[in-house]
Amino acid sequence: QVQLLESGGGLVQPGESLRLSCAASGAASGSIFGIDIMGWYRQAPGKQRELIALISKSSSTNYADSVKGRFTISRDNAKNTVYLQMNSLKPEDTAVYYCHASPHYWGQGTQVTVSS
Repeated sequence: QVQLLESGGGLVQPGESLRLSCAASGAASGSIFGIDIMGWYRQAPGKQRELIALISKSSSTNYADSVKGRFTISRDNAKNTVYLQMNSLKPEDTAVYYCHASPHYWGQGTQVTVSS
């Protein structure tokens, strides 16, 4: 049973940056190194949850078009942590951001609000 705990959300102005962290525990191998895919999703009010970034065990990455070039996902297997660096934030990035670990583990979410 994998537990995921997100942190790093908050209120920022347009154009600013935030870094989200997702700390994992409980993996069978004792490390997120054994988890095939980890990712970040977000859900804005009234909208469906959407995938924004994935990172594989080999650290290959994929991004939604809406965040490509602005967001960077990374993983530190030694710290059992996945990060999402978010730059040039826009009001439309406002959402609850969720960490996911394959096959079906979710964090509780962290709120990101981008507003002037």
